[in-house]
Order: sequence, then structure tokens, then C-alpha cells
Amino acid sequence: MIPPKPPARQGRGSVWRFIRDFRRDILSAQSDRLYRAWMAEFRGPFIHSFTCNDPALVELILKKRPMDFPKSPRMAAGLQPLLGNSSFISNGETWLHQRRIIDPAFEGGRLREAFPAMWDAAQAGVARLAPLADGAEIDIEPQTSHAAADVIFRTLFSIPIEDATAAQVFQAFREHQDAQPMVNLGGLMALPRWARLHTRQVRETARRIRGLIRQLVATRAAEIQAGTAPPDLATKIMTTPDPQTGRRFSETEMIDEVATFFLAGHETGASALAWALYLLAESPEWQDRLAEEAHRNLAPDFAAIRTLPLARAVFREALRLYPPVAMTVRQCRRAESLRGRKAPRGAQLVLSPWHLHRHERLWENPDAFDPARWETGNGKACQRDAFIPFSAGPRACPGAGFAMIEGPLILSALVRAYRLAPGAERPVPIMRLTLRGKNGIRLRLRPRQMGI
Repeated sequence: MIPPKPPARQGRGSVWRFIRDFRRDILSAQSDRLYRAWMAEFRGPFIHSFTCNDPALVELILKKRPMDFPKSPRMAAGLQPLLGNSSFISNGETWLHQRRIIDPAFEGGRLREAFPAMWDAAQAGVARLAPLADGAEIDIEPQTSHAAADVIFRTLFSIPIEDATAAQVFQAFREHQDAQPMVNLGGLMALPRWARLHTRQVRETARRIRGLIRQLVATRAAEIQAGTAPPDLATKIMTTPDPQTGRRFSETEMIDEVATFFLAGHETGASALAWALYLLAESPEWQDRLAEEAHRNLAPDFAAIRTLPLARAVFREALRLYPPVAMTVRQCRRAESLRGRKAPRGAQLVLSPWHLHRHERLWENPDAFDPARWETGNGKACQRDAFIPFSAGPRACPGAGFAMIEGPLILSALVRAYRLAPGAERPVPIMRLTLRGKNGIRLRLRPRQMGI
């Protein structure tokens, strides 16, 4: 059975229909030709864009000349109330300064140091699902959001999600996700920042989240001053100076980055985990194989991660079919020639993991769920050239390594504990802040006995 995939737009459409559909659902607004095209040009009254699926173009934009193709402020417009000018949306020297401070926190032994917090969050997630594992349908997305948020709070601030402030941040993020349209029309039309209208709920939830994060940051700053701060990610980032300027993050800069970590780490991780569970629910043979692997090898030891290759393959396949950040946009700093076409300065360059990961001229059987593909010649080549769930190059997500530990770990813990079956209705993928089910992702869970 082919996993759920929204219908694409057939043929040509008007600019106004495209903008209307774009705001409703970006995926189904896209032409079906993007699953075969190397590049597609779109001209409208407010935008001139190129969707780039050619792996050579993706490499040029993300790896070879990333500073010539900065993040587009148009697509970042909707995130500014929440993220300020964080490393997720900044460019140039500001972005370089931010990454010089952030990147060391995710290097080397930090994964090993963070593993116990991830393990505890995974076990807490298993326990939270126990009362719901009676065979009745549940929406698994809130549950994976809860688990991913727990990982963020434990690794970043050494507190479980049951902490009062952490719980309030989590609830406010859920409300912000519901209120936030994927595309801010003022940003899409390149209006000045003051003219980019945000709904009252978007502004209010963003203000509430940032206020709660400010409390956490202020508390940690006091602990650092007193010499009592735990050696977690927040402490590492707040005490690391920019090696070139010696400057540390200000309070506002740290709030921007914590909001980004929560969005990039919690929302994306929750999305990928929910889709992975659904894919396994529809594929009982793969599910049983993963459960057997988890029963045999899962342990509270960082070295055990190496013994979970199937969990990693399943999670990677979920990231391929349902990339949490399904599209990202760069822009041309100057006029360029792309596959023989002229792209003017300011042209928008759409990089779409959704289409690249399902491209019919690159992948064998691209719409199928097949964790074994990663051991094939085609899968290995495409993983290198056409797989960008965490972006690529200097702007690749600094937490990619964390995600590839956290995701398979939680996935293994849940499948070892519970047998999954799909709900009555298949989910419909839709882009919000991340790729989610339009009406949730519904599953039925029952306790799994050893070997059954």
C-alpha cells in the first residue's frame, strides 16, 4: 500500500488561484510536474521563483555557494514574531556569529552526554501512552509532540516537561502551531515588515512563549553566575563566546535561539516520529521486525544506538517520505544563470525536500515505504545526492545528529512496548509549521508481549 500523499495540482493554474491554494495547503498547490522536473520557473505579480530539484543546483545553493543564496526574508516573515532574528532565519555576519556560538554545543561528546536525558524522555513517553493503549483510536501527534518536547527540555534545561514552566511553553507552542499560517501573505508579497500583518493569536502566543523562555533563560543566567548551573546545552551555549569577537549571546539572542531549538527540535522531531509510527502501523511486517530488534538490543547505553540499524532505516525513510520542513526558500543575492535560465537578483529559489525525496527520475519506487532501500545502490546514491531532511552545507541543522539518535531511540521504545494499527481514516499530509496530518494521525495501540 502506498503511504498517504496529497493530490498535486494538474496542469496550469492562475496566479491568484495559486496564492489562494498556497495559503490553504502548499503541497497540493504545487504542480504534479515537480515530481519529474529538474527545475520549474514561476512568475507572478509579487514573486519570481525557481523550484530547484536538480541535485547539482541543490549542491550549488546549499554547499558550494551558500552565502550567495541567503535565506529568503519573505518565507521567514511568518516566523519573526516567535523567532526574532535567530539563526534559523538570519543571514550574513549575524548568522555566522550565531553559528560560531551554537555549533560547539552540538559537537563530539555532546550526543553521549545528552543520551541519558533522551532515554528518560523515551521511557516517560512509553509510560504516558499506557492508559491509551486499549485499542481505541487516538491522535498520535500530540503524544509524539509531548515526547519530543520532553527531550528538548531535558537536554536544554535539565528539566522534564512536567516542570510548570516547561508545560506552559509546550501548551503555548501547540496553540501557536494552530494559529500560525504557513505563509504570511505580507511576506510573500514583499511588503515592509511593519505591513506584514499577523493575527492577534499569533502575536499573543509568540509573546507568551517568549516570556516563558525569558524566565528560563534568566534563571539559568543566575545559576551560571552562582556556579550552580548544570552542564547542559543551555549552559554550554550561554557561556560560549564567539571565538572571533569574544561576545556572548544577549538575553534576547538566547531567547531567539531557544525558541528556534524548540521549533526545529520539537516540532520537526514530533512530526517525523508520528509519521514513522503511522508507516509502521500500515506495515506490520516491518513493525514486527523493528520490535524484535528493540527487544534484543534496546538498552540505556549510548553504544546500543549502533545496534538499532532497522530503527534508523525506518526513521530515515519517514524523513524521506514526510520531511518535517517540506520546503525552504533561498534567494539570489545577484543575477544568476540556473540551467541556462536567467534568475534576477532577489529571485526566490525553492528547495523542496518533499519533491526531491519523491523525485521520479532519482528514486526507485519513490512513493513506497521501503526501509531496505538505504542498503541498495540507488538508495545510497540518493542519500548522498537527493536527501536533505536537515538541509545541507553550512546551514544544515546543527541538531541533525541529535535527531538521528532521539528519533530511532523513541521509535524503538514505543514499538517494543506497543503494537500499532492504523485508524479508520488515513491521514492527509499538510504543511503547517511542520508537515502534519490535516486532521491528525490516528492510530490504535495495544500492549505488545515479548515476541508477539
